[in-house]
Amino acid sequence: MYFEFSAIPKYLPYFLPAAWMTLQVTTLGILLGFVLGLGTSFLRISDKKILNLPARTYIYLIRGTPLLLQLLFIYFGLRSLAGLEAITSAVLALGIHNGAYIAEIFRGAISSISTGQMEAARSLGMSYPRAMVRIILPQALKRAIPPLGNQFIIALKDSSLASTITINELLLKSQQLASSNFMMMEMLAIAALFYLLYTAVFSWLFHRLEAKLDTGS
Repeated sequence: MYFEFSAIPKYLPYFLPAAWMTLQVTTLGILLGFVLGLGTSFLRISDKKILNLPARTYIYLIRGTPLLLQLLFIYFGLRSLAGLEAITSAVLALGIHNGAYIAEIFRGAISSISTGQMEAARSLGMSYPRAMVRIILPQALKRAIPPLGNQFIIALKDSSLASTITINELLLKSQQLASSNFMMMEMLAIAALFYLLYTAVFSWLFHRLEAKLDTGS
């Protein structure tokens, strides 16, 4: 099969709006997931069953079902009830999905901090929330940076599923162009180049952040 390399620079500019859409959906989804994950992790480590059980149920349901199913459920279910747009549905699905995994990342990071530090902070008169914010969370965040970076990369690639609900991101754009120019492999190659570029940039950024925070110490 003949691969037309000259088609890549020719059609690459057509992918720029789709590349921006992919970045938007990924970033908003991971930000929402960060907030949900951090909040859920606090409930997850609670000794009170009334708080712990809903968090465990949420994590179990999300991690036990595929993202595509969650995306379609939100798009077709909430769209009819709340009139959500496709991009809002995609961000919600990515956020809720990533939130479950980020919750476990933070739970593990918080649990890895010695309980003696919390006890010492409480003995100095700090309340539990204050000790958590001032003493435990800064250390836990450092330890969570590597897995959070991996989760961001996973979310970036998962954003391609938004093409199933007509979000004009990289994968859908490649399919649209291929249907008119009959260069499926070339268009998929361009989409792959953008994903590889994004992955390289964000991997480098998280690596720099990890080194700056000295997460190994």
